[in-house]
Amino acid sequence: MRMHWLALPLIFFATASMGVSGAASSKQDENIEAGRQAYEASDYGKAAQVLQEAAVQNPQNAEIYLWLAKTYSEMQQHDAAIASAERAVALDPQNSVYHEWLGRAYGDKAEHAGIFSGLSLAKKTRREFETAVRLDDRNFSARQALIEYDCSAPGIAGGGEDKARPQIEKLAQMDAAEGHYAAGNCRRQKKDFATADAEFTQALESHPKSANLIYDIGDYAMKHGRPEQLVSVANEGEKVAPTDPRGKFYRAVALVLTKNSGGDAESWLREYLKRAPLRNGYPRPFEAHEWLGRLFENEGKTQAAIAEYETALQLDPKSKSAGEALKRLKKG
Repeated sequence: MRMHWLALPLIFFATASMGVSGAASSKQDENIEAGRQAYEASDYGKAAQVLQEAAVQNPQNAEIYLWLAKTYSEMQQHDAAIASAERAVALDPQNSVYHEWLGRAYGDKAEHAGIFSGLSLAKKTRREFETAVRLDDRNFSARQALIEYDCSAPGIAGGGEDKARPQIEKLAQMDAAEGHYAAGNCRRQKKDFATADAEFTQALESHPKSANLIYDIGDYAMKHGRPEQLVSVANEGEKVAPTDPRGKFYRAVALVLTKNSGGDAESWLREYLKRAPLRNGYPRPFEAHEWLGRLFENEGKTQAAIAEYETALQLDPKSKSAGEALKRLKKG
């Protein structure tokens, strides 16, 4: 087939443009993946830098702004997290997950704001969670966040347990474990711990699919000294996410609470310190050092216990339990 020579430059230009576009797209994908990897490694400064570069290259990619919102949230840069989540929502207003994370960003800032600005942010928080649920009926984490908000926030901020109840019922119809967790979490907000215990136990017996949900029950069981519940948490968590280091952490805590540590509790806690990300929803390193301190204290290893409690206080100077333990041991 004969082709007019005037068309050749146009064809060449189009082909070259496709090559450049493909290379640019590949570079953008690489930057997004590098940002995700840095986030997973808890290198949030690097994640933010890489993702910002990706956003400059592709300002219409809403997913980049979601990862930026998550990253800034971990860095406690609340304004930046809000701005990133707002950008994601503006680019894709029908995306349930983007609204959920915008709600989380508003909520994080509300906790550190004054009365009046905090109230405004709190109302925005609820609105975004509600929108997320409306857009995706099966966005369970958004519905859990909405339920928790309504169970904990006062009426002036748009909360109220009466609003939470139908949401809990709807969730229970869709997933029994999620429903029991939501009911237990609501009772936890109201300090009705007996009912919360029962609901969380039923949630675990219903085999939850979310590792974060399971390990939030673990955090509750740890704070309330429930070793049997902690073992159930570890069992269920390891089924859902076998490589998640939180399973061994909570197994170790259960052993320390029962003073039946053997040799595993220490190795599990030290493994957790090596492997766990610095991320919301994961026990912080100072907590692992506190539990090592309690382990050594149980075993009569006073100096080793003191060293662990001191490390815990260095990591979190506000830790009352570590401070009290140090006073107790140094007096003795």
